[in-house]
Amino acid sequence: MRVIFAGTPDFARVALARLHGAGFEIPLVLSQPDRPAGRGMKLQASAVKQWAESHGIAVAQPRSLRLDGKYPDDAAAARAAIEAAQADVMVVAAYGLILPQWVLDMPRLGCLNIHASLLPRWRGAAPIHRAIQAGDPQTGVTIMQMDAGLDTGDMLRVEKVAIQATDTTATLHDKLAALGGQMIVQALRLAAAGGLHPVRQ
Repeated sequence: MRVIFAGTPDFARVALARLHGAGFEIPLVLSQPDRPAGRGMKLQASAVKQWAESHGIAVAQPRSLRLDGKYPDDAAAARAAIEAAQADVMVVAAYGLILPQWVLDMPRLGCLNIHASLLPRWRGAAPIHRAIQAGDPQTGVTIMQMDAGLDTGDMLRVEKVAIQATDTTATLHDKLAALGGQMIVQALRLAAAGGLHPVRQ
């Protein structure tokens, strides 16, 4: 199965490494453009880009994927790269760009998102931080079939994780990142066999 991966921070890097280790063919990775970071504010590549390049995987960094948006040339170049990759599915984890309909429609199996909450709770950004801040007793990871809404697609797999009194955003991040990596490998293997059963949120 050919997989395009779209993600940016360390949470996503864990899933990318897991997919690669499981033997999935990854012809293309999408990640956010390099950003200034650190004291010197030097341009720094994302965790996902660094990992992909160190493993010889092509990386595209469009500023936008909207063909009618502010950066149509970026979007057009990304579209050409995605088409050329001929992927069966796109896996998205903490990417940071909204995917327009043309992206959602392009892979044969669509786009699957690894989201660090028990949807529909904590849709959108910073779900790990929000779960701890709210005092939730548990959280988890949802693998979701992406649609045009913000984390509103059908759920394909859900796993719960208890939030311990000693958990911080960092410890919970690491638990959920590892779990997300395991779950997306399982989900893609099931998808290849036609064994995924979507559930509405």
